[in-house]
Amino acid sequence: MITGLSDIIASTAALVAGGIIGAGFGVIQEAARRRNERLQAAGRLSNGWAVMPGSGKRVAFLLIALVLVQIFCPLLFSNDTKWWVSGGVAAGYGIMLAIDLRRRLLLRRHQR
Repeated sequence: MITGLSDIIASTAALVAGGIIGAGFGVIQEAARRRNERLQAAGRLSNGWAVMPGSGKRVAFLLIALVLVQIFCPLLFSNDTKWWVSGGVAAGYGIMLAIDLRRRLLLRRHQR
């Protein structure tokens, strides 16, 4: 009984930790997208390759965050719990994308 409860707690903690990382990454990506749209509207992007500058750094920070969680919270990565972290990252980032999509659709609808 205690083992089952500890598995549930560990899985939930892993899902929440992954969700926080994914949502944080989504917020950072959204801020970068908005900044790049402002630069593009102002005509300050020099070429087509500069559409999303810094995206490599943001991905590196995501990977560093995942490594730090793995180092400081090794229990979140034992047994099958690591898949809950991955699912949390995907869910957190997916939720941020869905929120942005809804905002864009509402904005587009109001512009008509």
